[in-house]
Amino acid sequence: MIHYKSKEEIELIRNSSLLVSKTLAEVARHIRPGIKTIELDNIAETFIRDHGATPGFKGYQGFPATLCVSLNEVVVHGIPNNRELIDGDIVSIDCGVLKDRYYGDSAYTFVVGNIGQRVKKLLKVTYRALFEGISQAVEGNTIGDISASIQTLAENGGYSVIRDLVGHGVGKNLHEPPEVPNFGTKGKGIKLLNGLVIAIEPMINMGRRNVLQEKDKWTIRTADRKPSAHYEHTIAINGKKADVLSTFDYIEKALKENTNNLIILK
Repeated sequence: MIHYKSKEEIELIRNSSLLVSKTLAEVARHIRPGIKTIELDNIAETFIRDHGATPGFKGYQGFPATLCVSLNEVVVHGIPNNRELIDGDIVSIDCGVLKDRYYGDSAYTFVVGNIGQRVKKLLKVTYRALFEGISQAVEGNTIGDISASIQTLAENGGYSVIRDLVGHGVGKNLHEPPEVPNFGTKGKGIKLLNGLVIAIEPMINMGRRNVLQEKDKWTIRTADRKPSAHYEHTIAINGKKADVLSTFDYIEKALKENTNNLIILK
């Protein structure tokens, strides 16, 4: 059953989502060749707890970490470890926060040092696909309108859209109905009504859309081991323009300070 949120609930989700955004910005300040992904995880957990909240992912269905840190061909759910970032990596960092009984959820794909033009284009197209989907998240449209807009933009760019992983509702639970696929047909699916809060999160592959799960039962990677990109915002349906509850502003300000990792995506 879909739970439509009150204005008060949406503000609580906004607060949690903004803390996610600030956490990702804090992580962005430390992204560099040589840092271990577990160090980034520790930075995020400390930051979240210092701000009176709980990491939303840690312990969720047994997940062992605060962040999902997914490198290169890893799409999502990468477990932080002693792997050091190296020049040329891309790294999707997904973060969730639980504060005042409500979750926030957002993700951003970062670059480490210098990356090639083909990978840079993948990131730009995935970023654009997120905001194309958000543009369709208005009262009276359908989930299919969001899904189709993401799929069309990504495939027109020459990329493939993963079918196995989707966006989701957000509220007192990290994952709530409805599912929000990144592929679909305009006009299909549930109608979007005010008070619906969802996470829109394109996961776009440079190669084929097929993915595999590693033996750790969490890490999802591309079957052909080509790079994948991932961006995510939590949004609320509010009339004729989506209310974006998370933000990339803090992240992109931090990246301007950490110029080795700056890529202009807009």
